[in-house]
Amino acid sequence: MDQHWRGLPIKVWVLVLLGMAYSCLLYDQPTLTGMNQVDGSVGVLLGLYICSHPAAHLVNLLFFGGRTQHPFLSGRSSILWVALDMLVFLIGWVAIFVGTTRLIGGAD
Repeated sequence: MDQHWRGLPIKVWVLVLLGMAYSCLLYDQPTLTGMNQVDGSVGVLLGLYICSHPAAHLVNLLFFGGRTQHPFLSGRSSILWVALDMLVFLIGWVAIFVGTTRLIGGAD
């Protein structure tokens, strides 16, 4: 198996699961920590960190053509990789949105 192509690292999958769990829990619960500011700050920071990984891959793809991390990807694999990055980016964006909503508006 090619050492350059291993999919997303395990820490990114853990962060994606954390982002989904955070968004789902705050959708159902009034608060996790008892303070909306803390809940919102955690969500925004978690979402930004989740979004940083696909953003880094996209910058690599745009400026270097993906040669630095995945030099042997075919056209179809590149499309699947970008689709997976966009899915991770969407999950991070949802966490940012939920966190910002909690931070600014609260859950009254």
